[in-house]
Amino acid sequence: MVRRNDRAAAPQISQGESAINPPVSSPAIKVVKSVREQVSAEEWQARVDLAACYRLTAMYGMTEMIANHISCRVPGTTDQFLINAYGMLYEEIDASSLIKVDVEGNTLLNATDYDVNVAGFVIHSAIHMAKHDMDCVAHTHTPAGMAVSAMECGLLPLAQTSMRFLHIAYHDFEGIADNVDERERLVRDLGDNEAMILRNHGLLVVGRTVPAAFNVLFRLERACQTQVMALSCNTKLIYPPQNILEDTYERMLPKPGRAARNGELAWPALLRKLDRADPSYRD
Repeated sequence: MVRRNDRAAAPQISQGESAINPPVSSPAIKVVKSVREQVSAEEWQARVDLAACYRLTAMYGMTEMIANHISCRVPGTTDQFLINAYGMLYEEIDASSLIKVDVEGNTLLNATDYDVNVAGFVIHSAIHMAKHDMDCVAHTHTPAGMAVSAMECGLLPLAQTSMRFLHIAYHDFEGIADNVDERERLVRDLGDNEAMILRNHGLLVVGRTVPAAFNVLFRLERACQTQVMALSCNTKLIYPPQNILEDTYERMLPKPGRAARNGELAWPALLRKLDRADPSYRD
């Protein structure tokens, strides 16, 4: 089960295991399979993409030390997802360190010394349980995102990037999100939107793929940064007519065949950027 403590409990050894693996004092070596050997090729690729997403989020300055979370569904399942180990920085995360859990809170595969953050489990399991067409969920606490989350006006359509989120969702703050009862309200408020502002909290986005989710997250963060900058200038702001806003919003929505809007066009370039800096996310 997902626990509240940061460190994982010591594994319990059955009698059968004791027979195979003698006590520590015995000069024997326990052979442990790598994570890659324990999962399907499809899951391993999902792990690599998700680890890349964590590294990119760190590279672009959208982290808060070990807090926050990005998850993706385990391919071929509707009730399992991968999420970060609570205790690792985003820049440390690799494909093997991601923890596999189910929507009931059971840990299915964990090669780290850490557990899953309870609030992270609540938020991400809510989306994965309800939206089987969305494989990736990301949540951040950036300064710009938190600032906009506290503004009564919400996100304003100040620039083209912001207009993608003309009809963004909102969810009122209920305290630290460690109550599973909040899952129903998170899903209700998100609706069919790809992004939601968690009031007095931060940002949440979903995507059909990991590249799609990162694309939405990057652009939503830019929209929030733009708003904070514009409002700080203490000058009158201009807005396009509503019909132009609606047309721009519609044309920027991710749809089949729109590689750029879905994040697919940029993803290989982003991976090349990561590989030049540090390819260890693939481990």
